[in-house]
Amino acid sequence: MVSVQDISVSFGSFDLLTNISFLINEQDRIGLAGKNGAGKSTLLKIIAGLQSPGSGQMDIPRDVTIGYLPQQMKVSDTTTVLNETLTAFAEINSLSDEIESCSAEIARREDYDSPEYLKLCDHLTHVEERYRMLGGNNFMAEAEQTLTGLGFERRDFDRATKELSGGWRMRIELAKILLKKPSLFLLDEPTNHLDIESIQWLESFLASYPGAVVLVSHDKAFLDNVTNRTIEISLGRIYDYKASWSKYLVLREERREQQTAAFRNQQKMIEDTEKFIERFRYKATKAVQVQSKIKQLDKVERLEVDEEDASAINLRFPPAPRSGTVVVEANELSRSFGIINVLNKIDFKISRGEKVAFVGRNGEGKTTFSRIITGELDYIGELKLGHNIKIGYFAQNQDVLLDENKTVLQTIDDVAKGDIRTKIRDMLGAFLFRGDDVDKKVRVLSGGERSRLALVKLLLEPTNLLVLDEPTNHLDMRSKDILKKALIRFDGTLIVVSHDRDFLDGIVGKVYEFRNNRIRENIGGIYDFLRKKKLQNLKDIEKKEKEKVQRENTNTEISTNKQRYIEKKEYERNLRKLKKRLEESESVIEKIEAEINAVDKSFMEPGNTSEAHEIDYEKYRELKEQLNEEMNKWAHYSEELEDYLKDKSL
Repeated sequence: MVSVQDISVSFGSFDLLTNISFLINEQDRIGLAGKNGAGKSTLLKIIAGLQSPGSGQMDIPRDVTIGYLPQQMKVSDTTTVLNETLTAFAEINSLSDEIESCSAEIARREDYDSPEYLKLCDHLTHVEERYRMLGGNNFMAEAEQTLTGLGFERRDFDRATKELSGGWRMRIELAKILLKKPSLFLLDEPTNHLDIESIQWLESFLASYPGAVVLVSHDKAFLDNVTNRTIEISLGRIYDYKASWSKYLVLREERREQQTAAFRNQQKMIEDTEKFIERFRYKATKAVQVQSKIKQLDKVERLEVDEEDASAINLRFPPAPRSGTVVVEANELSRSFGIINVLNKIDFKISRGEKVAFVGRNGEGKTTFSRIITGELDYIGELKLGHNIKIGYFAQNQDVLLDENKTVLQTIDDVAKGDIRTKIRDMLGAFLFRGDDVDKKVRVLSGGERSRLALVKLLLEPTNLLVLDEPTNHLDMRSKDILKKALIRFDGTLIVVSHDRDFLDGIVGKVYEFRNNRIRENIGGIYDFLRKKKLQNLKDIEKKEKEKVQRENTNTEISTNKQRYIEKKEYERNLRKLKKRLEESESVIEKIEAEINAVDKSFMEPGNTSEAHEIDYEKYRELKEQLNEEMNKWAHYSEELEDYLKDKSL
């Protein structure tokens, strides 16, 4: 569908992209991978036609349309949410006018057998088909459905867009792109401004979309649920994997091992050749051989390995000062902004050592309650903080507390104590401050850079209650993993507001859902909560459908059979999904167990060296960990299937 041919991009002497080529096929779901600065966003801009490459070309058929969502964009308009969204249907409105014009022309003419008349009829058929394909018969319903899916309430439809934050305006732009139904979506970090429910809705939309998708995202769960192909950009070149994100990581590690081995072999060959040249350079009897070796070296195409910083940066928060048993307790707590009631008589209690997540749609009060806990906002009701509570708070505006006249390195050096001082540069590098970046003044940093610096600073300060509001928005995957490991080891109490499911998984043991001015406690991790939420939503939908049937008195045999048919199909579809997931897990378990048996046999083989045994033991340990993890998943899947069957029988 779209062909990228020998694209190169350079900045001065630095080659960002070098002769890259690949095809984007219909219904491809491609995730672009690579370190920050590798060229992912640049490649999207080139495909979208917003930037020209230094060399190479794009081959895009005339009938292919592209919808591009950048990470950041400036928007200014003075209309309403719904009216701005409806601008996406400019083509539908144009087609409607053309259909009306063609229909009127056909009605006037009587030359039914003329080529012109037949051509006009064919054109009308083509236009009507395009009109139907774009949803011309129900575009208003589609607009409302898309806005609702992206988190807007119906009461927001008539709000002026100038009242909205940048994140909500980006949602409108995303809605417009989705509604235009292009042949190819180019999405650069589309989940940055979405909550969990909106992200899941977008996943479902993209999964069933008939066109192609190319996206950049630091959300692992989103990539796994959407993509079926991963293109990695590394050292200006690309590596194309026919696999989703998690499978790509495994394949990439295998490729990296092969590259590293080839690189070492080549370096050894080059070193040996250079030694030979140096040793015999001035011996006449070896002149021919020396010249041959020199020519051989000149012809060698030097291999490169994109060094991945695999150093174990085991960042740890300072030991948490001991606090009281009850850390935070709220009773009948309320908070309003003018006439808007955000929190209404909520009760909340968190004990020492608990790690909880605040989730829910934007605007439901997660950040408001976080700021109440940290003392930034007043409230009605009762809030108690426990004994000896020392709060560490990270918010999106946390960067304003940084000293703008200090450098990045000075900012961290001032709070670092003890042995951690020797790892300051490693810590800053882990959060994307590399090389000369550490010497930049805070005042010249971007908003995202300031947020990352504030997060590193927080890592070094002794606290026993951490309140983190969207800490991963400006982090790449490696930085998120480092922060996640540090939070897992944190021995204090944690409250984290986040829409990143993969990040929350393994950290929190309780989820508080903010909805309709109240909060609801859910025991278990983030995926336990989402599974329960999905089943609850299905029950709510079924309940509403039954109520609708009763209200409309549609009790005829036809409608009843139709409803039963729909419910039966839905039930069978969900049942197949649950069974398939369980069967896939069983296959994985069988594969791992087979590998464990193979390692067991290798231990028994005579002649194995101690080094070989050491390698086998390491592999054996990893396989055992994988087996334990997969067995836990299998148990979850079995329980979910059993609950689903039991629920249906009731």
